Amino acid sequence: MILDGTLSPSIHAAVEALASGELIGLPTETVYGLAADASNPDAVAKIFTTKGRPSDHPLIVHVADAGAVPEFASEVPGFAQRLIDAFWPGPLTLILPRREGVAQVAAGGHDSVGLRCPSHPVAHALLQAAAKQGISGVAAPSANRFGRVSPTTAAHVASEFGPALLVLDGGPCTIGIESAIIDCTRGAPVVLRPGQLSRQEIARAAGVRVLTKEELSAPDPQAPGTLAAHYAPAARVRLMAAGELRAALDLLGSDARNLAVWSRTELKSASSRIILRRMPDDAAATAQQLFAVLRGFDEDGVSLIWIETPPDTPEWEGIQDRLARAAASA
Repeated sequence: MILDGTLSPSIHAAVEALASGELIGLPTETVYGLAADASNPDAVAKIFTTKGRPSDHPLIVHVADAGAVPEFASEVPGFAQRLIDAFWPGPLTLILPRREGVAQVAAGGHDSVGLRCPSHPVAHALLQAAAKQGISGVAAPSANRFGRVSPTTAAHVASEFGPALLVLDGGPCTIGIESAIIDCTRGAPVVLRPGQLSRQEIARAAGVRVLTKEELSAPDPQAPGTLAAHYAPAARVRLMAAGELRAALDLLGSDARNLAVWSRTELKSASSRIILRRMPDDAAATAQQLFAVLRGFDEDGVSLIWIETPPDTPEWEGIQDRLARAAASA
């Protein structure tokens, strides 16, 4: 059941569902989430079961504002507080030490917890209304089957889980890829997953150098969306340089079929049975379209998707990450 998320009766119905231990579909500026009361272990367990997600793979807890952080985190380092001040509400998740006995199921049993304050007006309204009913945080991974393409519209969510799920419709997600995740448990900020925010922006706000996972000898903590293979459509994804795409299309000639190509470079094919789609030159526009394009190619029934490799520049880092994980699932 899809409800207009801009209407207060819809928000009220969604809060009632959360308070009853049910799941809802929730729009954010990044992707749609499959949400439950983070403090209700039975409700959170339904997220793992519904998605087919391993129970030790933690979820992000979404909060209405920074005032809720002490309810879940036992410590907030100075650089983490500066990141909160700079980027919340917004597309940034912080991994912080978890308060003992709080949101254990949502955290996958780990001693840290991922927290985010989304900026989407529907998410913000829902979280504020939920807080008034004693729900201080909502656990919400992406609203899709585990490992598959994230949803960026209410219709995507409904197609994953059917009409029984209450979904708040907040329109298409404006960012389109998941939040950046910064681990704040190791004395310095560490990028676990890139997003719209660049490392340079994060470093400026934090006031300290931001580390990559590769710079640390300690094993990474488990965090959402960091599996090597993830975000995958049913079709196999292959990343290729523009020259490789041209050569491959020329080689296939008129025999090409069951293939979709998404590229910034203008390409031609001798076959009328393949799909050629132009990728925006702008990173932000590409991110906003990314998951919808992959889902659309699946709906077209192709078996193979060729995508031009994104530029190796900071603003494309989040897109590079999602596409590399999608291709790794092939």
